[in-house]
Amino acid sequence: MKISELERRTGLSRHTLRYYEKIGLLKEVERHPNNYRAYPEKAVERMNMVCALKDLGFSVREIASVLDAIRNDDIDCERGAMLMGEKKATVERKIAELEKIRGLLSREQERLIKSAEAQRKMGACSPSS
Repeated sequence: MKISELERRTGLSRHTLRYYEKIGLLKEVERHPNNYRAYPEKAVERMNMVCALKDLGFSVREIASVLDAIRNDDIDCERGAMLMGEKKATVERKIAELEKIRGLLSREQERLIKSAEAQRKMGACSPSS
């Protein structure tokens, strides 16, 4: 398939696809004599996997390692489970941080609402005309 088809099916730009090819995440590419790239059906699956792993917080190096293991049919499930556990712990830390921020924002919002109500009662803040 042409790069435009791969773009359409993965939602990735051709710039991103070429970058992934350059750094070795997309190796399943053939070159025609006219130097056009031809992508196999498997490229869609690979790029979707890259996006999923990236969304999970995997680094480019980790993604390359996973893809190489798949290509070589050398998947180490124990190592994969350990990587997933590490990423899960990272996500849980981020969630805890975001919950703290949410609490802070909620408290500040409540304080500002009470302040606005007090200002309205005292007539310190009149609506603009």
